[in-house]
Amino acid sequence: MAKDAKKISDDIPYPVEIDKIIHEPARLMIMSYLYVVEGADFIFLKNQTGMTWGNLSSHITKLEDAGYVNVKKEFVGKKTRTLLSLTNEGRNAFRDYRQKMDDFLKGLPE
Repeated sequence: MAKDAKKISDDIPYPVEIDKIIHEPARLMIMSYLYVVEGADFIFLKNQTGMTWGNLSSHITKLEDAGYVNVKKEFVGKKTRTLLSLTNEGRNAFRDYRQKMDDFLKGLPE
């Protein structure tokens, strides 16, 4: 646990302030996939996450509105292809989220 982390008691660390945009399970999954790749298309994320088109689109919009995901549309032949990648802000936010969760979980007794 981080030196300056507060504790509720001797055994239980105080919950940290986490990014609720990222913490939602579907968005955490999307951010996790995008964190380990340079970019991915919408179909890849749909297949990997098992989300519906509408559900995935809704979560991507929330991440885009937060400035975490860049959405780029291009044409391949006559079809639209949607490419997604983390912005620098999104990459930093995910790194910070991960560190806070690691610190919190390491502070729990085994």
